[in-house]
Order: sequence, then C-alpha cells, then structure tokens
Amino acid sequence: MAQQTTKAPIGAYVCLLKGCSRKKALAEGKQVHALIGQSVIDSSIFIANTLVHMYAKCGSVLDAHKLFSNMPQHNVYSWTAIISAYADSGQGEEAINLFQQMQETGLAPDKVLFVVVLKACARLGALEQGKQLHSDIIKRGFQSDVIVGNTLVDMYAKCGCTEDARELFNNMSERDVVTWTAIIGGYAQNGLCKESLVLYEQMKREGVQPDNVTFVLLLKACASLAALEQGKQLHSDIVKRGFQSDVIVGSTLVDMYAKCGCTEDARELFNNMSERDVVSWNAMIAGYAQNGLGKEALALYEQMKQEGLQPDNVTFVLLLQACASLAALEQGKQLHSDIIRRGFQWDVIVGSTLVDMYAKCGCTEDARELFNNMRERNVVSWNAMIAGYAQNGLGKEALALYEQMKQEGMQPDPVTFVLLLKACASLAALEQGKQLHSDIIKRRFQSDVIVASSLVDMYAKCGCTEDARELFNNMSERDVVSWTAMIAGYAQNGLGKEALNLYEQMKQEGLQPDIVTFVLLLKACASLAALEQGKQLHSDIIKRGFQSDVIVGSTLVDMYAKCGCTEDARELFNKMSERDVFLWTAMIAGYAQNGLGKEALALFEQMQREGTKPNEVTYICVLSACAHSRLVDEGRDAFDAMCKDHGVTPTREHYACMVDLLGRAGCLADAELFINKMPIQPDSVVWMTLLGAARNHGHVEIGRRAFDRVVKLEPKNAAPYVLLSNIYAAAGKKDELAKIRNKMKDAGVKRIPGCSWIEVDNKVHAFVVGDATHPQKKEILAELYRLVGLMKEGGYVPDLSFVLDDVEDEEKENALCQHSEKLAIAFGLINTPPGTPIRIKKNLRVCGDCHNATKIISKIVGREISVIDANRCHHFKDGFCICGDYW
Repeated sequence: MAQQTTKAPIGAYVCLLKGCSRKKALAEGKQVHALIGQSVIDSSIFIANTLVHMYAKCGSVLDAHKLFSNMPQHNVYSWTAIISAYADSGQGEEAINLFQQMQETGLAPDKVLFVVVLKACARLGALEQGKQLHSDIIKRGFQSDVIVGNTLVDMYAKCGCTEDARELFNNMSERDVVTWTAIIGGYAQNGLCKESLVLYEQMKREGVQPDNVTFVLLLKACASLAALEQGKQLHSDIVKRGFQSDVIVGSTLVDMYAKCGCTEDARELFNNMSERDVVSWNAMIAGYAQNGLGKEALALYEQMKQEGLQPDNVTFVLLLQACASLAALEQGKQLHSDIIRRGFQWDVIVGSTLVDMYAKCGCTEDARELFNNMRERNVVSWNAMIAGYAQNGLGKEALALYEQMKQEGMQPDPVTFVLLLKACASLAALEQGKQLHSDIIKRRFQSDVIVASSLVDMYAKCGCTEDARELFNNMSERDVVSWTAMIAGYAQNGLGKEALNLYEQMKQEGLQPDIVTFVLLLKACASLAALEQGKQLHSDIIKRGFQSDVIVGSTLVDMYAKCGCTEDARELFNKMSERDVFLWTAMIAGYAQNGLGKEALALFEQMQREGTKPNEVTYICVLSACAHSRLVDEGRDAFDAMCKDHGVTPTREHYACMVDLLGRAGCLADAELFINKMPIQPDSVVWMTLLGAARNHGHVEIGRRAFDRVVKLEPKNAAPYVLLSNIYAAAGKKDELAKIRNKMKDAGVKRIPGCSWIEVDNKVHAFVVGDATHPQKKEILAELYRLVGLMKEGGYVPDLSFVLDDVEDEEKENALCQHSEKLAIAFGLINTPPGTPIRIKKNLRVCGDCHNATKIISKIVGREISVIDANRCHHFKDGFCICGDYW
C-alpha cells in the first residue's frame, strides 16, 4: 500500500479507512492516512471525519483527538466521532465534557450523538447529566425516536432509577425487542429479578419476539433467584426460538442450572454444546466451585487443557477459589505455576486470589511474600491479605497491615473494615476497635448495614454490650445479620434473658430469623434452662423449615438435654434423617450432663457401629460421662482407646476429664500422679479439677498443693480461694481459714456471686445470693423460712462450712438460707401450681448444703426439682437426687 504513487479518489480512501475501522487495523489505517495529503484533509471535512472515526474504532483515542484538534472546522459528525472515541474507550467523563464543549459552539446534536452520550452517562451512573440530556432530547423532539427512547430507558435503569425507566417505557409509542430488553435488564441489574421475569411474560403477550440478549438477561435473573422452574421454562422457549446453539446463551444456561444447584443438568448441557468457548468452560467450572464441588472444578480444568482451550484470568480466579475452599495447597501451587506460564501473574485480580488461596491454606508467609511482590495492588489485594491474617488467628498482624495500608495511601472499603473489626473482636482489642469506629465515621461507612453489624459484634465480643446495643438502636437499617449480631452479643456475655427479649422484638418488627439466629437463641435457652422458651423456638424452627438442618438439630438436642429433658433430646435425635459427629456428640454430652453414664457409653458404641468416627469433643463427653457416673474403669479404657485406636492426641481438656474421673472416685493420689506425668504442661483447669476433688473428699494437703498451682497460674481467680476455704472450714482449721481469707483480701480477689434463673410463664427470673430486689422478696423469704422449719423437723442441719464470712452462726445460717438456688426454688413454689416440676439454672456448682436441702424440699412439697449447675444436671424427687450424691 505504501508503494502507491498516484493519488486515489477520495471515495477510495474512505472505503479503505472504513475497512480498517471494521478490522481495527490501526497500522493499515495509518498507511492510508500517510497517503492522503494534508491539503485534502484540510479541505474535506468528510475525509477528516472518516480518519477520526478510524482512529477511534482502532482504539487510538490520542491520535483521533490530535487529528480532531487540528481540523480547521467541525460539524456534528466530527464531534460524534471524537465523543464516541472517548465513550468507547471507557472515558465517559471526557466524552460528556466534549459534548458540553460542542453545545457551546452552537452546533445542534443529532439523535446518534445523544445515544452515544446517554450510553456514557449509563456507564458512569451520571444521573444528573443523563436528566439534562433527557431535557435536551425533549426540546429537540427526539423523544419519540425508538432508539433514543431505548437508550434513555437503559440510562435510567443503569443509574438505579427503575421507576423512571419504567415510566418512560410505559409512555413509549413504539417499543421493539431492544426496548423490552433494556427494561428487563434494568430490573435484573437492580436486583428486581422477579419483576424482570414478569415483564418477560408481558412481552410475550404483546407478541414481541425476544432475542439472544433478552434470554441471557432473563437467565441471569433466574440464576440470582435460584428460580429453577422459570429457568426451565426459559430453556424451553430458547429451544423453540432456535437460540440453543448460541454459545453465549448456552453458557448462560449452564450458569443458571449450576446456580440453581443442578450441576448434573448443567454438565449435561455443557457436554452437548456444539461450540464451547472459554466463557462456557468458566461457567461450568464456576458451577462446580459454587456448589462445593471443588474437586470436579479442578478435574474439568484438566479436561479443558487436554482439549486445547486457553484459560483466561477468570478461569484461574475460579480455580484458585476452589483450591481455597478445599485447602488444596498442592493443586493451588500447580495452578500458580500455570498462571506464571500463561503470564497472568501480574493480573491484579489473579494476584489477589492467589494471596487469598495461600492464606486460606494456612500459608500466611507465602501469601505475604506474594502480596509484597505484586506490581499492582488494589483494595481487594489488601483485603485478601488482611483476611488471611484474621482467618489464621493473626489479628495483630491484620491490624498492623491496615496501618501500612493507610501509610501507602490506599483507601479502605467497607469490606476492609468488616475484616478488621472481626480481628478486633477475636482479640477483644477494644481500643483498636474504637479507633476503627472513628475511621469508619470519617469515611462515612457507618450507615453500611454490614459494617454497622460488625461494629455491634465487635463491641459485644469486647464485653461492651451497652455500647453494642446503643449502636444497634441507632442503626438506620437493620437486617437479620444485625439482629443476630446483637443477640449473639447478649448470649455470649451471659445475658440470655436479654437475647430472648430481643428475639421477641425482632419478631414484632417482622424480621425473619435465620439458622444462625436460632442456634444462638437455643444456646441462650440452654444457658438459662428456659425450657418453655426453648420449646417455642422449636416450634418456630419447624415453621421456618429448619428442623432438618443438622446444626439446628444438634443445638436442639443440646438445649433439651441441658434443660434436663434427656428423653425429649433422644426422641429428637432418633428422628434426625442425617446424623453427623456433632449430633452424636451433642446427645452423648446430654447424657453425661444428666449423670446417665451408661446410656452415654451405649450411644458411643452405637455411633461407632454406624460408622461415625468420634472426634476430640466426643471423647471429652464420654470421659465426662464416666466421671459423673463413677465408671472409672470404663473411663480409663476410653482414654486408652482414644490414643491407641483412633489416633486422637489428648488435649488438656482430656487430661482434666481423667483427673476429674479419678478425683471424684476418691483416687486423689492417682489423680495427682497422673497430672505430674502429663506430657504437656497442666493448666489451671487441670489443677482446679484436682482442688475440687480435694474439697469433695476433705483432703487438706492435696488441696493446698493444687491451690498453690492454680493461684500461680491465675492469681485473680476467686474460685481456688473459695474451695480451699471450704476445705479448711470442713476440717475445722480456723487459723488456716483466717489466713486464706486475708490472703484473698490482700490479692484483691473478689468472689463471683452465685446466680440462679427460673422460668415461669415464659419469663426468666434471676436471683443472686441474698437477693432483696425481687418484687416478691417478702413472699419468697416467708416461703423459705416455712420450708426451713419443716426441714429441721425432719432432721435437717445446715452445713455452715459453706459460708465463708467471719460472722456468727445465726448469720451464717441466714446467709445459707438465701443462696440463689433456694430463692429461685421458693419463687417457683409460690408461683406455679402444686405438682408442677421446677427447673433451676445456676452459674456455679451447687454447694453441698443446697444439694442436701433440695433433696428434702422435693420430698416435703412432692415435686420434681431440677437444678442445672456449672457441672451437671441434678434431678431431685422424693428426697433423692439422680446423681446419688456423686457430683
């Protein structure tokens, strides 16, 4: 072409330039430009416009602008060419500015130019400029043009104004398939997928034939709704209209079936596609990955390579996410190698996903090295690394990385703050959490519902439930996550009553709880032994269709068992269609807590026969069941089998259970020897267990040695002081008792007050020792003194060793009478009909005097009384306790 010496007619140059535009052949276009004399360009606005258009279509916006700037004159076509160049290259703001400059010259835009600039506004979400254009379109009489109308509908929809888009759509005198597709797409893109499907039905009734773009948008709407039946109907319509062989429609069908959970149908479609491109393969890989079938996704990638298809950056992102979900480090490393070979290692999205994969596989050092070596890092990259630290328990490192992020000028987004708040919550790092709160306000993210919910969660996990509630109350928008965060805050801080009250408010406001909400509420009921409210929750769970969920089922079993209802728990357990290790463990734990050791062991045997492998927690429950039921030999056998047969490495919790087993049985010397031979350093729990056993059996020397160990590990814990004081008081060692009291005062240790709860008429009432705040305090005390009188007639003698205050015996007896569980029992007796069972929950271990007194009360009043303390459930009936005084 460059060899040509004679001048061609202008028409020939125009044809050549248009050909270059179609092929996006920039080099050839430049050769044609070189052949055209400058005088021709200066004298022919037509040829100049064609050159600008060629450069624009070939992606050379700078060349197009340079040529445009040097043109001696411009017409509307010149402006349209250069404005289109900027708009098509994603520089919408510059396109809009040029349009405004054109208007200042006095030139009137035509329909084509309005369409170009409206599309730029749509991409930018520039609603105000779009509205101004709409006004100009009306002034110039273009509003009835179907193409202009379609673009206006699309602009309003892409700017989030679906109502304005729909009003325009309704008022259009002429509507074609593009019009319908624009409004359907507008609804779908704004999350109004149901409305887009309704519009499709209207479209069919009006006789407008959908095209492939319409079907793609509708299939995406079905996918986001998981609307399988509507998706199948669309599939049928696609086949009828002959679009099934369209590769884009086929790929979107695969995606729809996969997102509706039908991976087999998606795969069948994928296999039968006559043509498959990388988008098709990505759709199927994504389908597997999003349905938890990571192995299948990775296998499909191998097939893709065998068939010679080249993966793109999206392929690698999906596969890395599959590796992350599987913690498949080796496959992830292989993908990393493939990414480097194909030159995608510098892609910021791929790089960020690689960081995420390594972090989720526990390789935070590798993730950090990758992160440090990235050529380009965006907020997603920083979030991936922060998340990696937070998810691997490295909250301090996550917070340090945030400081570096700020120093490097990277702007955090809401996701960043959500991750950092979780790190603060896990660390109970209140001060850092408050600083983040301040940063959130500065960046105006406090109104983001997810950020606000994370703030509530952080304050609650740091023990600041009042601050959390204030935040919660001031939220402008609250979703189920917000409510669940506040309920969790109450439940995790021992405020079960408040959690249940908040649930009632949640229901009144019309919010629907999810599975997580119910699990938290059931745990609150279990902590309070609030059986009636637990039953009501069970009913709500059935109504919401969550009863078959194995996590909910396990928590229900746990709730019934902790409320002392092992028969109800077992009935529920038997009805569960799916039983995993957590459900089996919950039922075994239920038997253990209620002192039914033989039943726990029988269930443990059944669990193994049915092929479920016990985990660490299962063995803790089994050992606890043996300890509470005097099954010493069985407990020893279980501990040995755990190590030898099932390869479970004992933790401190397992060792503490063995110490408890031996200590309760009176084998204190064996228990102490067992501790001294432990292969890991015993913690305060192990020594406290031995101290508790020494208290039960009155062993002063072992008790003193255990006390010394506990205090060294936990100097501010009041429990060891109380237990050793009990030992000295029972042994009559008044001098030692006085010393330990003084030592406790000098150390500034405060006793945790005993607290008991009772549920009456679906309301939970709380009592502390010597409680004088309850509205019925006079009636409660009167009932207590009546009962004490009757008990003494039957031979009851108060055990004053459980009162540690240095006061007269009469005062000790009065204090003993007003222990929290006795107050709760008296309240229950005067507020429930005769013969009704009474159920009490206590935060501490029941003292010996209260245990003895409750046995006698159960006989006097002829009622069953259950007391669920910190160790186990006690069931009293006719003067006896199911524990056989072995607790």
